[in-house]
Amino acid sequence: MPRFDAVICDIDGCLGPESHGPLEATRLAALAEYNRLAHETGDRPVVTLCSGRPLPYAEAMARLIGVRTLPVICEMGVWLWHSDTNRFDRDPRITPEQVAIVHEAEAWLEAEFGAGNPNGPVSQQPGKACSISLYHPDTPYLKSLEPVLRDAFAERGWPFRVSSTWHWINCDLEHVSKATGIERFMAHTGLTRDRLAGIGDTMGDLAIREHVAFFACPSNADENLKPSADLVSDEPEIAGVLEILEGLRDA
Repeated sequence: MPRFDAVICDIDGCLGPESHGPLEATRLAALAEYNRLAHETGDRPVVTLCSGRPLPYAEAMARLIGVRTLPVICEMGVWLWHSDTNRFDRDPRITPEQVAIVHEAEAWLEAEFGAGNPNGPVSQQPGKACSISLYHPDTPYLKSLEPVLRDAFAERGWPFRVSSTWHWINCDLEHVSKATGIERFMAHTGLTRDRLAGIGDTMGDLAIREHVAFFACPSNADENLKPSADLVSDEPEIAGVLEILEGLRDA
């Protein structure tokens, strides 16, 4: 029997590049074959996903790599997509009032930093329901907006947590996170920390680290995250993930 029942894996920087570059179809097919064997033989942990990406993107990735039985954590914990029943569960602690605040913040961000922005428009990632992700091709300029956003949200009493990845600023409801998504995942599946492994590449993936017994990073991971890992692969992104999964067979 394998030591772990599931591997909770980030998407961007792990299964695909953090940039807008192409996905590696051949290696994703190899991961799908790995998951097929995991489901059919039970000799290895199933890989599922935990991502800040909107639900439609995370669902598509999950279906591509063959997640059949486990929930997928989407939009930084806002949603669980249940691969076995095609059910979509939003965190029940998100209130209608908080959803309205997200929409109000989206409108404010568009007015302040949208089409009329002298530095060029800051884009809002489509498809998100209860959070906001911001992109601008000038990453240093985008990152300079972090303190501006924190001050503006605090002034308006909007309960957002502002954080960043390599190329994005994420504005998430304070009480919703990858950590709360993983906790809902564990409650639904009955899986405990000792039966879970995880893979991530940015500091936001410390939430995965804190909920699994074994944590690994591809070689492209944030240098500040690597000391928290039990294993750092020699290869980047999905090549590194496949290397990690092979290493898990001997963990």
